[in-house]
Amino acid sequence: MFRNRRRDRVKILYWERSGFVLWMKRLERERFHWPRGEGATVTLSGQQLNWLLDGFDLARWRPHQRLEYEWVA
Repeated sequence: MFRNRRRDRVKILYWERSGFVLWMKRLERERFHWPRGEGATVTLSGQQLNWLLDGFDLARWRPHQRLEYEWVA
């Protein structure tokens, strides 16, 4: 799992049977609240990963602002 410098995009690269899969999520207004670790890597459980992708700050337990649009151009 990787994030960009602005912390508004996350990419997940994983292996599925016969090849790699790249999954990306981009936030419109908020930033991902990356957990702090001792080194360059952080180990997350499956539940923590879901919370992070759902927009929760794992340290403060606050969600991202929910965006709702009437239409998309």
